Amino acid sequence: MLTVVQLLGLSSEDEMVACFLGGELSSRRFGQNLLSRLAAAGQAEQVLLHPDLSDAGANSARRALLAATRGYGENRDLFENFPAHVAWTRALLSADEVACVRYMDYSYWSELSGGSRRPADAAARIGAGLRAFDVPNEPFVDAARALSSGGRFPPLILVGERLDDLVCLEGHLRLTAYALAGFPADVECLIGVAPGMGRWAR
Repeated sequence: MLTVVQLLGLSSEDEMVACFLGGELSSRRFGQNLLSRLAAAGQAEQVLLHPDLSDAGANSARRALLAATRGYGENRDLFENFPAHVAWTRALLSADEVACVRYMDYSYWSELSGGSRRPADAAARIGAGLRAFDVPNEPFVDAARALSSGGRFPPLILVGERLDDLVCLEGHLRLTAYALAGFPADVECLIGVAPGMGRWAR
């Protein structure tokens, strides 16, 4: 069974939502949409850039934003079949443990990894010059170079029914960069565990 290298403490739904949105804010694909919706709701960027988890109003605004953009709490889109009650923890995982994390069950990540949904397999295919659906691999390579140069990434968000069978919820690019860089260090993660998570984390 997977053994967490170091338990950093209990987390919460509010922290997960803040971390998720913070991760997507820097995404080329999702960042601008987040900012546009945030502005439309009359919220400042600070709500995402410097989340105050003690501010109930800001927590509610972030949950509403994640619901609008990804279906969180509404059983749709990315969060279809996602359990309502999840126990969240912060932890450090070793390189071997992170290597066992699977991508979510999504066509692009399955194709990139050759069907295994393992980041190490994706890294090998990227190294061989293979692309998934002809999408360029440069973002992965750039992120791996940044990591190898001492860069630090936000925590990965991982979920599962058990700690020995985790699937990436948010942070696929970062997870792939860790694999390309050879998993050089322990990785900080936000881990959500729930008995019914298997319906989402197939």
